[in-house]
Amino acid sequence: MHSILEKEADPYSHDCCTFIPMTEHCLILLRGLPGSGKSTLAAVLSEQGRYPVFSVDDYFTDPLTGSYHFEFKDNHLAYKQCEAQTKAAMQQGMPKIILHNTFTIAWELETYFKLAAQFGYAVFVCTVENYHGHGNVHRIPDEQIAKMAEKYKVKLF
Repeated sequence: MHSILEKEADPYSHDCCTFIPMTEHCLILLRGLPGSGKSTLAAVLSEQGRYPVFSVDDYFTDPLTGSYHFEFKDNHLAYKQCEAQTKAAMQQGMPKIILHNTFTIAWELETYFKLAAQFGYAVFVCTVENYHGHGNVHRIPDEQIAKMAEKYKVKLF
C-alpha cells in the first residue's frame, strides 16, 4: 500500500507528488468548514487520547475552562503553535498524529506535508462534511462560512 506525500508548494499539483511506502507513522489532517465535525472526529481517531490531537483553535481555548476567545491578531501565533506541537510529536515518534483545522486554502497544508516528509510520516487528508446539520461552536457567522466555502478546494484525483 502507498500514500501520497506532498513535497512542493502546491498540494493540488500531481507533478509534485511522490509515492512512498506506507509507514508505521501517519499524520491525519482533518479539514472542513466550521461546524463540520472535525473536532469530534479527531477525538474519535485519537482513541481516547492515545494519540495527540492538535488544532489552531487550541491556542484560543483556555485549557482550564474550555472557553474559546479568538483574536485575529494572534492567528499567526496559533498556526506556529500548532506547527511546533506537530513537529515535537513527530520528533517523539508518535505513531499517529491528528490535526483538525479548516485548511480551506492550500498553503495551510504545506507546512504539514513538509514536516511529514522530514520525519517519514504518511499523510492522509480527510475532508469532514456537515451532514449532521449542527452549527459551529465558535459562533462564526454564516456569511463568513460562505466566504470560506468559496475558497475551499478538494483534490479528488
